[in-house]
Amino acid sequence: MDMGGSKFVIHPIVVQDGDTSVLVDTGMPGHEAQLIELMKQAGAGDGPGAIILTHQDLDHIGGLPYFLTNGGRKPDLYAHADDKPYIDGELPLIKMPPERREALLQSLPEKLSQAFERVFSPESGPNVTHTIADGEKLPFGGGLVVIHTPGHTPGHVCLYHEPSRTLIAGDAMIVQNGELQGPNPGVTPDLPQALRSLRKLNDYPIDTIVCYHGGIFKGDFAKRIEELASSV
Repeated sequence: MDMGGSKFVIHPIVVQDGDTSVLVDTGMPGHEAQLIELMKQAGAGDGPGAIILTHQDLDHIGGLPYFLTNGGRKPDLYAHADDKPYIDGELPLIKMPPERREALLQSLPEKLSQAFERVFSPESGPNVTHTIADGEKLPFGGGLVVIHTPGHTPGHVCLYHEPSRTLIAGDAMIVQNGELQGPNPGVTPDLPQALRSLRKLNDYPIDTIVCYHGGIFKGDFAKRIEELASSV
């Protein structure tokens, strides 16, 4: 994505389940057409039937206003209960102070800005249709296990895709210069908790990790995760 003249790369995931495409995270507002085009290229239809949010940050929920207001059937929306009030607009996003929100709204086309205000307003009613909990198995793509990994946000989750032994890490970790790192400290309010949360990942036989920032990583996960968790 082009963000103020600089390149900003994200790695959202689509899980195909029969005729339904399940989108994990929605990118920044204003880039929905790009995301839908990539879904088409991947053979995943022209829009999601369901959306799972790993957490409440803007670059993960920013596409919601488009997907919830563009007409047609609204996708089911899954998120952890601890981030639900923020995604529903009942509470302000933890990392978006009022001045940043106002600057964002002014930068968006009028129609999208209005949709953003409407969707993330308590008056519009809840956006999240299904709250998810630690250890829950979602019935998509042969099974997606929810792993609650708080710290980056209270309701941050990773998702473990059992058939492919793939961890969808959200922002629990990043890949930087080919190395697996913990979450970005500058945007992780409770870094010690976030790092401790990583120990839960060692309960799963992981072959591949996909980080929202940095992409795919393969390697000795258990050793690296223990190193990160022990650095608190």
